[in-house]
Amino acid sequence: MAVNARARLLSTAESLFYANGIRAVGVERILSESGVGRASFYRHFSGKEALVVAVLEGRDERWRAWLSERVAAHGGHPLNIFDALAERFAAQDFRGCVAINTMTEFADASSPARRMAALHKTRVIDLVEQLMRDADIPDPLARAKQFALLMDGAIVTALREGAPDAAERARGIAQALLAA
Repeated sequence: MAVNARARLLSTAESLFYANGIRAVGVERILSESGVGRASFYRHFSGKEALVVAVLEGRDERWRAWLSERVAAHGGHPLNIFDALAERFAAQDFRGCVAINTMTEFADASSPARRMAALHKTRVIDLVEQLMRDADIPDPLARAKQFALLMDGAIVTALREGAPDAAERARGIAQALLAA
């Protein structure tokens, strides 16, 4: 049952944080909506920020696996990243990037939550760099960092505009970068 409680806490917190923001959601709401008691919460997490870090760790793993799978389904080329992003941007529940959202809420760079969000972005760059290597694209790390910048810009633009075509525009810029 304890694992079930931890899973319910993580699932509930992830949904609430993504939909409403981390600071806007208190532990009481997470406990209420998850059906987990306070003592059980503190058996699993030292506090809210520890829960946030655990949520981010799980989200990081799932998101990178999703991105890898969707890029492969679209053909496996680094440009297919933007095809995958367009799918995500079109989803009804799209609320931006969990890592970007977290970094805006945790200004202190030494915060464990902010460090985990930054680690996610580093891991995404690593994934993109491997895609560049697999496609024999010169200077794969530099290109991966450029793509990551375009990805983040497309995410924020899609959120601001409420439309998935930001991914297509970013893809066009990425294609021009690769052709240069």
